[in-house]
Amino acid sequence: MRTSGKKGVIDFDLRQLEVFCKVVELGSFSQAAKAVHLAQASVSERVATLEHMVGTKLLDRIGRTVVPNKVGKLLYRRAIKQLEMKRRTCLEIEEIMGISRGEILIGGSTIPGECILPGVIKRFATNYPEVTVRLGIGGSDEISHGVSEGAFELGFVGSRVKAKGLVHDEIWKDKMVLVVSSSHRWRKKKSISIEDLRKEPFILRETGSGTRSMLDHRLFELYSVGLDSFTVVAQLGSPAAVKEGIKHNLGVSIMSLRAVEAEVEAGSLAIVPVKGLSLPREFFLIRDKRRTLSPLCRAFTDFVVAEPTAI
Repeated sequence: MRTSGKKGVIDFDLRQLEVFCKVVELGSFSQAAKAVHLAQASVSERVATLEHMVGTKLLDRIGRTVVPNKVGKLLYRRAIKQLEMKRRTCLEIEEIMGISRGEILIGGSTIPGECILPGVIKRFATNYPEVTVRLGIGGSDEISHGVSEGAFELGFVGSRVKAKGLVHDEIWKDKMVLVVSSSHRWRKKKSISIEDLRKEPFILRETGSGTRSMLDHRLFELYSVGLDSFTVVAQLGSPAAVKEGIKHNLGVSIMSLRAVEAEVEAGSLAIVPVKGLSLPREFFLIRDKRRTLSPLCRAFTDFVVAEPTAI
C-alpha cells in the first residue's frame, strides 16, 4: 500500500491475484464471480483494491469485454506462476498428510457423463466415502476447454480436441450404431445401404458433440460424403433428446451403443446394420500436463484405469 511521504510500496495477496486472473481469463466480472463463488460486487471490489495497491489500472473495458492493459498482462503472467506454486505446495502437504477427504471436479461429454461415469463414481465412493466427485456434463469441446482452463481436473470425452497442454489417454471402447424406432419399417431389416440412409429423415447431434465429429470424419473416410449430404430434420443437444426423437418417429440416428442399450433391450428402439459401415469409437481421459493432479484426483484416475468393468 502506498505510504505518505515515501516511495510507493506495491503489495497484494494471493486471493486478489486469483480473482484478478479469473477476470482476465474470462473477460468478464460476472463470469469470474461465478467461477470464484463470489458476488460480482465483491469481485469488482477486490480488483479495485488490487489496482489501488499496485498504483495503476490493470484492466480496460472494450465493449462488453474486460481486457488487461500492459501492466495487467505483466501481473497476470507472474500471478499464474505464483498461484500454481501455491497449488503445488498445497498438494504436496495433502500428500504428506495422507488426506482422504475432499472434492474432485471432473467433466464428461454426454455419453461418458450420462452413461458411464455415474456408475464409476458410485463404485469409487465405496472406497472413498468421504470424497465428493462433482461431475459437469457438456460437449467434448466444452469439457476439453474446461480442462485447459483449469475448471476441471480431468475430462472424459468422445473425440480428440486440439488444445495446448492436453493429454488424451484412451480409456474405454464403444461403437456407433444406426438406431430406429420399434415401429420403423427398417426395424427387422438385416441391413440397409448408405444411400438409403442419406435419404431418410436423420436426427443430428449439436456442433461440438464428439459423436457428431467422429461420425462426420468416418463417413468421409469410407464414402467421401459428410453429414451435410444427409436429410437432416433436427439437431438435438443430448442423447436423451435424440432417443425421444427416434421413438416419436422424427427420424433415425447413429448413436453410441452405450447410450441405447437399455432401450434396445426393452424393445422401444432397434438397431439396424448399415452395409460397409463400421463405427468403432473410443472415449478418452484428458488432463492438462501443465497442471499437477491432486492426490485425490490421482486416486480417481488410478481407480478408473484399473477397473475393467467400467463399461
